[in-house]
Amino acid sequence: MSLKVEKITRDDQLKSAFWIREQVFVIEQEVDPKEEYDEFESISKHFLACLDDKPVGTARWRITSNGVKLERFAVMKDARGKGVGQALVAAVLSDIKENPDTQGRKKYLHAQLTAVPLYSKFGFEKEGDMFEECNILHYKMQLA
Repeated sequence: MSLKVEKITRDDQLKSAFWIREQVFVIEQEVDPKEEYDEFESISKHFLACLDDKPVGTARWRITSNGVKLERFAVMKDARGKGVGQALVAAVLSDIKENPDTQGRKKYLHAQLTAVPLYSKFGFEKEGDMFEECNILHYKMQLA
């Protein structure tokens, strides 16, 4: 099994990323499509994970007024438990580290409850109380 994560540079890759988000967030988790796609798509850095050349995961990051936000981590159901989520987090953090515009800014994300252990492995710590976003429980997490 070959797992590869790349920063998205082509339209076909972005189409695959949006398709994955549609499957995971809109269909599986019943997130309103109006909530899933936003005005930040064009300014975000997007990533695509492929398992044996099949697109199975995606994520993005962007700079906000609060720091660097990691978001939209999605892995297809049949690819979960195969290291895709970890590979995406590692690739996104590596890209952020290499970007001079991110230096000195806090790194944070809104983690669904089931993903808290994954982000904790990378040094993210829960901050504040649990909250609901798109009818899904989350914690804000910040990189320590």
